[in-house]
Amino acid sequence: MIARPRGLCLVAGQFTETLRPGEIYRSLWPNWGRALERLKSATMKILAVALIAMMCAIVVQVVCSAFDINPILSITSPLPLLGKAVTLNSLLDLQWHLLVITGLIPAGIVWLANKHVRVDFLYQNRSDRTRARIDLLGNLLFAAPFFALGLPAAWSFMMRAWSSDEGGRNGGLNDLWLIKAVLPLGLALLAVAILIETLRLIRASR
Repeated sequence: MIARPRGLCLVAGQFTETLRPGEIYRSLWPNWGRALERLKSATMKILAVALIAMMCAIVVQVVCSAFDINPILSITSPLPLLGKAVTLNSLLDLQWHLLVITGLIPAGIVWLANKHVRVDFLYQNRSDRTRARIDLLGNLLFAAPFFALGLPAAWSFMMRAWSSDEGGRNGGLNDLWLIKAVLPLGLALLAVAILIETLRLIRASR
């Protein structure tokens, strides 16, 4: 059995410096790693803009509510999501929608970057191989059943909104299936991230 030098990990059959999860993927699959890195960068920039838009919606809603301005803007031809007017309730709905997007979409990125919340005291003093086995067991026992139940339920949740043409109440946003589609999309992206992580853990736990 080959002893692993301190501070090194086995990647593609050779010892190299200890890498973060994202760097490991780039080492194992260089082409995919670079593409994922560019996609991650573009996604985070879009989500940053979404956060700014959410803050602007909050400010506009507070100001218009203080001056009792409602509706804020009337539109002659109906627009997707907005309908024929921008109201205080539609701004409130928009805030929740953007919050959902910025919370769910980057979940997979956070997982791959190993920035998610974990209970480290259970294995912080264990070897790298033991840690990989613990993580792999957690993915198989908890993540797999969660996605097996959660993804079909999320899809049905979105399809009910689509088939009923669900809209917001009291002048809120229309086409709620658009925001509800973020739930299965976000879960699917997280499932892909955990699948990639699981493949890495299988190699690391041997």
